[in-house]
Parts: sequence; C-alpha cells; structure tokens
Amino acid sequence: MSITRDNHYVPIWYQRGFLETGCTQLAYRDLRPKAHHLPDGSLKPGRSRFKSSPKQCFVQRDLYTTAFGDLLNDEIERRLFGRIDADGAPAIKALIGEDPSAWHTHFEMMFRFIDIQKLRTPKGLDWLKMSYPRLSQNELMMEMQGIQAMHCTIWMEGVREIVSAADSEVKFIISDHPVTIYNYGVPPTAAGCRYPLEPSIALKGSQTIYPLDRDHCLILTNLEYAKDKNAAPLEKRTFARNFRTSFTRTDTFVRTRRLSADDVRRINRVIKARAHRYVAAGREEWLDPEVGDVTPWDSLREVLRPPQEALCRFGGDLFAGFEDGRVYYQDAFGRTEKEADFLKKPPPKVDLSPRDVCGCGSGKLFGICCQPLPQQLRPIWTERGIRERNLMLYRGIEGILGLGKAPDWLEVRRALSDEQIRDVHSLYRALWPIETDILQLLPKPDGRPRAVYTGLLHPMAIMEFAFGSALYFGELIIESPFLHAANMRPEFSPIENPRRYHQEFIKTVFLFLKLMPLVEAGYVNLIPNPTVFDIYLHQQMMQMANVRSAGSRISPAEDKRAMRLMDQDCRRSLMSMPEEYHLAQLRKMSPKLDAYGRDAAIAGFRRLRELDPLAAVQDGLMDGGKDSGQYSSFRMAPNFEMALYLAQATGASIVTDSPHRWKEVQLAVLRQGGCQPPEVAEFARALAATPLGFVNEFEDYMRVSATGAYEGYGPLFRDVFNCLSELGRQGAKPNRDAQLASRLEHLNREAQRQMRQTVPSFTQGVVRGIFPTHGIQHNNVNRLLLMSSSEHHLPSVPMAFFIEPAPDQKA
Repeated sequence: MSITRDNHYVPIWYQRGFLETGCTQLAYRDLRPKAHHLPDGSLKPGRSRFKSSPKQCFVQRDLYTTAFGDLLNDEIERRLFGRIDADGAPAIKALIGEDPSAWHTHFEMMFRFIDIQKLRTPKGLDWLKMSYPRLSQNELMMEMQGIQAMHCTIWMEGVREIVSAADSEVKFIISDHPVTIYNYGVPPTAAGCRYPLEPSIALKGSQTIYPLDRDHCLILTNLEYAKDKNAAPLEKRTFARNFRTSFTRTDTFVRTRRLSADDVRRINRVIKARAHRYVAAGREEWLDPEVGDVTPWDSLREVLRPPQEALCRFGGDLFAGFEDGRVYYQDAFGRTEKEADFLKKPPPKVDLSPRDVCGCGSGKLFGICCQPLPQQLRPIWTERGIRERNLMLYRGIEGILGLGKAPDWLEVRRALSDEQIRDVHSLYRALWPIETDILQLLPKPDGRPRAVYTGLLHPMAIMEFAFGSALYFGELIIESPFLHAANMRPEFSPIENPRRYHQEFIKTVFLFLKLMPLVEAGYVNLIPNPTVFDIYLHQQMMQMANVRSAGSRISPAEDKRAMRLMDQDCRRSLMSMPEEYHLAQLRKMSPKLDAYGRDAAIAGFRRLRELDPLAAVQDGLMDGGKDSGQYSSFRMAPNFEMALYLAQATGASIVTDSPHRWKEVQLAVLRQGGCQPPEVAEFARALAATPLGFVNEFEDYMRVSATGAYEGYGPLFRDVFNCLSELGRQGAKPNRDAQLASRLEHLNREAQRQMRQTVPSFTQGVVRGIFPTHGIQHNNVNRLLLMSSSEHHLPSVPMAFFIEPAPDQKA
C-alpha cells in the first residue's frame, strides 16, 4: 500500500472556506520566497505571489512521516489527523452557524481541533522542538500527541466571540499558522515573538484569533483583560492551569459585531504578522493589509476586545447539584475553593528602594533580591511567598503545641493530642490551597546558585548531609515533610483520623523545626509537593515513574543508611506497643524473669522512648481499638521525575545522598547517550578528591558561615553550571576547567580548615558530580513542564551531585 508523504498541515476543507464564490483557487503570498541560482552565478528571487488550489498549498513533504529503519509510516497523517479533521469539520461548521444545540454538540471537539491545529504546523512543530534539547522525528511525533489539548481549558474559560465580515468588502485571510496569538504588550519585533515563539495564551493580554471562514472569525479573550483593558498584559491570568476539570456554558458566544473593512484589515494584519511563510485569501489585494494602515501594534487591540455589554454572560460563580446531594462549586477562573484572603498581599504603593525589604517575601533587601531580575523572573508579589507561608506555619505550630511557653520536647510529646495534630494539618492545608500556582511562587532560572535536594525526608537523614549542603550549593530546595490532606481518603487523612498520626507527626514537626532557622534565613526553600496542586501532573508523573522503573529492583543492601533508619523506625513502633504486648514478649523470651524484673524492663522501654526525640511517648496509641495503630511514612522525595521538573523550573542542580536516586540519575544519562565532557574533567576529579564537612546544627551553620570561607562556593558552582549550559552554544574556553579546579582546591583548603577550627562536630562526606554533555534530561519531564504552563524553565539540568559518607564514616 502506498503511503501519504505530502502532509497538509492546514486542512484542504478548511482552506475552501476562504474561496470566493465560484472560484476554485486562492491567492497565496510567499513571505520568504526562495532565491534561484542562475548559470552566471547570480540569484533570482523566487515567485512570491501565485494562485493555486487548496490541495496544492499548505503542504510539506514528510512533515508527519515517521521511520523505522527503512520503513516509512504515515499513520500520523491517516489515523490521527484524518480522524481529527473528520471530526473538526462539522465542529467548525457548527460555529459558523447559529444553532446553540450544534455548538453544544461540538463544543469540546471544536477546542481540541483548534489546539491541534496550533501545534501541527511547521511553526508549531518548531516551537515544540525548541522546547526539548534534542528530538528525533519519531520522538517529535510522540511529543506532539502527548501535549495535545493543552490549551483547551484556558480557552473555554475565556470570553468567546465570533465577529462577522459579511458587511465588509474585505474578507478574512488565513496563514500557514492559522491559530494566531495577539498580545498588545508583545510586538512582532519583541523577543517573545522571535520565531517560533508566541506569547503564551495564559498571559492576561493574550487573545487567540482563528478565522473560521472568509466571513467569520473566532476571538478568544481572557476574562480579566476583557473586563479591564488596563490589566497587565504580561501577567498570567488567575489560575492559569492546564488539564483540569472545568464547567462552562456551551451556548454562550458573543455574535453581535459586524466589522468594517478597516477592522477586518487590522485583524488580517495581525494574522499576517504572526505567519511563518505563507498567507492566503480569496483575493490577492487582501494579502497586504498593512499597506496604508499606520495603527500602532498596541492599538490593534481595540478591534479585538469584545463588547463590554456582552460580558455579563461570562464569569461569575457556578454551582451544580448532583442526585446524591453533592454540590459542585467553581468560580470565574475554574477554582473550586474560595480565595484565601489572608494569603493575598497588596502590591507596594510606591516603588521600593534597594534597601527596602523585597516584595516577594524572601526577607532579603530588594536591591539584592528582585531588583536585578526582569519582571518575568520574579516570584509573584501579590500572594504570600513560600518563606512567608512557612513562617506562618511555624507560628501556628508554636501556638498550637505551646512551644512559646518554652516546654522541652519531651513535654510536647507527652501532651500531644489528636486535636493538636488535626489543627496543625488543617493549618497546613489552609496555607496551601489546592488551587495554589506553585510555579508562580518558586524562583525562576535567574543565574543564582541553587540546588534541589532529593532523598529521604527523615530527620536523621536530612540533618546528616542536606542540612549543611546550602553552604556549598546555594539555596537548597527541599520538599516539605508535611502530608497535604486535600486529596487523601478520610480514613488515611491526618485531619479526619489524627490519632493514627502521633508517631509520624512527631517526626514531621521535629524535622520542620530543625529546618525552620535555615528557612527563615533564606538558605532553604521548603516547598510542598507540586503534584498536590495538579492531579493531572500527579497522574502523569506516577505513570512515567512506573514505566521508567518497570523491571528494576531496589536492593536494600545498596543503602545501608536507609536500612538503619527503617530499622530505627520499626523499633519505635514496637516500643509504642501496649504494655501487655511487652509483658507477653518478656514471658516468652525470659520465662524465669520475676515481676520485679519485668517491671524494670517495662520502665526501661519507657525511658528509651523518652530519650528518643522521634518517638511517641504516650501509652494507648496501639491498644487494639478501632482507631489503634500508627501510620509510618518513609518517603524519598521528590522522585526522579519531580526532581528534574523542579530543577529545570528553578534553574537548579540536583543534590542527593541516596544511592538509589543517584543510580536513577546515572541511568538517565546513559539512556540519552551522555558522557562526562572533558571540559570539566579536572573539576570533577578535584571535587571527589577532598571530603567536605557538613554541619548538623543551625548554630554551627551560622558560625561557619560567619567566617566568610564558604562565600566562594556558591559563585563557583554557579560558574560551573553556566559553563556547562553554554557548552553547546559557545564551546569550551581555554583553561576554564583548570581554573575551576584550582578555585575549588583553594576554597577547600581554607573552608575545611575553618570547619575543623570553628565547630565541635560535623559529618564528612565525599561529593561526586555528574556533568553530562547535554545535561540530565528526560522528554517526559520536559512534557510535564510544557503541560504545567511553565515558560522559563531550562531544557535540561546541567549537573547533579551525590554525597556519601567519607570512607572513615561509613557504617
């Protein structure tokens, strides 16, 4: 069977909607005609204007063709786009018509068709390729299918208008990228419009223009901008999250405007400005809408904004009742919870000076925090930041547990109640609403040194190496140990069933309290699990992790430290067993032991529990009743996919002290064919040659930091990070590796001397780095970032580090 290799990226049936009555050809314009070489060596410009039938235009050879060896495959063209075009044609026809029942029937398919039309063009595919470090043709087709329907939710929640050119002598044109994005704050010459980029549809001022036929054009406008033309055009719209459930009225379209010829020309001007190479129209004279039009780019928005009197049909709160009595609530932006006013912050009334406290909530001065950064790389200022929310949680825990009255930790454990556990987890749930946009709160890739820690979220594990890692790697991003109860079944929720969380709560709060001084000082960024706020992200992450780990085995012998911690947690659980259990075990193991000896042994168990800061000390927690038993969590987080996700989103390296996680990083590098580039070979050897000291207490951290001997590590690792990031663009600089290695050796000599002289005890660890040629990357993770509407992430993570105990400290 012959295969189809000439791929139409703009459907033939769609092009026919722009033909003049009785005509079979469209007028086409090639905006970048190819030059032809003449025998005399000169160049002759190619033909820029021509007429042709729709079947012969907007077509490219092997645009969707995949290959398996020498075998070519056209299933993308036949099965995927064949089906989409067959379903899309009646959807577009329904929009052109005025039957609300037809709009309802084809509503979802209409947006799916427009979404895939935005992606399937040469410009759309070039944008997709730019979002990944390297993609083969087969991988490109896989990723294209993986992210389709990405824009549908945001489009559906906007204002939908269909304008008419029926009364105009000028009709709408089409381009080789028919789904056009206009933002009055991003002119065609701006970096955000450099091919193949376009302004994100999630920006408040972005409007989507899609001509349906010669007489009808669909315009989709974000609600905030439709209601307020002064809304900041480059800010993201409220709750700009893809792939979520949302309700909307399918019969609501604004269809009142009949445009003049000048207005149609202005819309055509936008369409042509965002085209890649070709535009087409029913008449040739319509292909130059910019001729004679001196309207500034930002003023073109006047013809695109919907009429104010029609906006009452969009937005507002929505309630839906179900037969079982449940009521679904959604606000104008798709949020299912009311806004938490206590998390909002008013913007500064006057411009901040460099010596003012920064508006992002970092606690740092504006001059060294956000002032040097462009607006798009700053965390959001109108909501409480991550650090601020952690401080609010700390103050809440302090009040709930009575820590402000200075009781010792043993007294806190003795007095711990179910209500206290419920209140702390309820506070955490309130501080992190399920509709939180975590990417807005996280730092962006701004060139500052930082690292994502991935490993055991266990107090004894974190305090060993991760606690002191910020001295070397810059700001450390650690996942919060608190469980978020929003998506948990009631029987497993610490809010609904707090009694089962006494043991786990003690571990969690102990770790939180240990980290909080570093959080307050800005050395640690303690963040919630990002997948809590995005069910689709969670599902995709779990699916990817299952596929990646299929067939692999975790050998307990590989991580003796983890086994030791698990054994300690197991002993804590045994010590929490009822007294009757311990007495029965004593009679079984030592039948000759008298009552005095048994009482002494039970007292010893109690004393062991009291001396262990992570153990629950109350009796009766595991008495065999309905609510008896204690949940015990042993988490290694974030997982491999989320560690990459966070590192790329924040411009960070990866740090781990887990042999299992380090093996996953190494396997990822091997799968993508990466290797250690010679440009940093000396630095890598110097890094592993000298054990580094890691402090375990905040007071020691501040003492060592005050010496100034560690100030050079952050800039050094930042320079290594930048060196690796620039290798593909600029190549290696002479002697750069030797300079980096020399800086490291000099730093190590002085810093480790200061460590030995300044603090009484610390842990020594060997740090090994991996610096693959193309970075650490997985297509799945890049896809997750695109789906999350991330706009400033890195294509890969340039480097990762593994910390293991120095040889003389290994168990």
